Amino acid sequence: MSQTEEFGEDLADFVRRVAELKSARSLPPDDLATVLDAAIFELDHVAEQLWPTYERLSADGQPGGGAPDRDEQRLLRAIFQRMPLPVALLDRETVVRRMNFAGTALTGVRAGFAAGRPLTGFLVHADRVAFRSQTAAVARGEGDRSLVVHLQQSPGTPVRATLTALRPGAEPRTAVLVVLQPSVGRAQQPRVPRPAPDLGEATRHAAQLDLADAMTTALLTAPAGDRAAVLERAAAVLHGRFADWVIADEGAARPRRRTVLGPPDAPVADVHAQDPAACPLVVEAARGGAASLQVRPEDPDAFGRDASGAHVLVRAEVTSLLCVPLAARADAPVEGVLTLFRCGARLAFSLAEARAVDVLSRHMALAMRREGGAGRAAGR
Repeated sequence: MSQTEEFGEDLADFVRRVAELKSARSLPPDDLATVLDAAIFELDHVAEQLWPTYERLSADGQPGGGAPDRDEQRLLRAIFQRMPLPVALLDRETVVRRMNFAGTALTGVRAGFAAGRPLTGFLVHADRVAFRSQTAAVARGEGDRSLVVHLQQSPGTPVRATLTALRPGAEPRTAVLVVLQPSVGRAQQPRVPRPAPDLGEATRHAAQLDLADAMTTALLTAPAGDRAAVLERAAAVLHGRFADWVIADEGAARPRRRTVLGPPDAPVADVHAQDPAACPLVVEAARGGAASLQVRPEDPDAFGRDASGAHVLVRAEVTSLLCVPLAARADAPVEGVLTLFRCGARLAFSLAEARAVDVLSRHMALAMRREGGAGRAAGR
């Protein structure tokens, strides 16, 4: 630890002790003599230790930092941001502190969103444990490391992650600098995948209107009183155009799996055989009526395990999910639960899309509560 760091810690301890002395003013007069002795001792400490140390450091030019130091910091920050290689600065828990422009282009995540979140959240589940372990080893000073990982943005492309220890400025803890390099052939240039272009608010709004129109048509033409048919038709509308997976469960107290639609060659049968009561997200939505929007879900057990015993979220390579209760209004009973998955490089569900699904879920609940002709006749 440098002299500047030691001086800073000593000064911080002194400030805390002074605060304790101030709080002791409310003691009885008979006990103030001891407090006075402690205050005199602290003043002696300032005069004999802190002040001489401050003068020595000031003479050496260590504290503060003038204009040249600030210019140097701005230059280094600009170099970090404009470096053509994807670079990120992490702590020992893989939490992103800084990420440059090339890193955001590679991961498909904005720098403001990435900061404060673990970098492992952008990797496929199979690579997360190894990356955490290697990062912790580098932070402990066990030497530089390198390993191959796969990003959820493009799981088919291996990425070489090189980690090295770094002590930024006068910070007491070691950080980890990671460089991400997509694996390429000899004659190829690194190709950084870019997020899908934003076609504008008008295009997104039009797509949501088309989805609402298709859903309304499906619900109005579904047989009245056939709750399973309502779920099947609604799932068919959402599958493919809006979500890679559509899972519909009927009921709240004891939910029953009715419909599962997934990508080609996906383990649809295993997910259909799953007991919804073993899915924490489904149980929470059915009992509490709370919707859930998750991007790069951290907990692989959030949707339980399928019939083969594998985590559903890991096996389906889920990158974002929506789990909403089917209820006609906030205080109405839950008719079922609708769960949507997006996988691979597909853009994550947005808040606007979550709001649209919330509206559609209320329409589905109303359609499920419709009675058929026999039910109306019996009610007369």
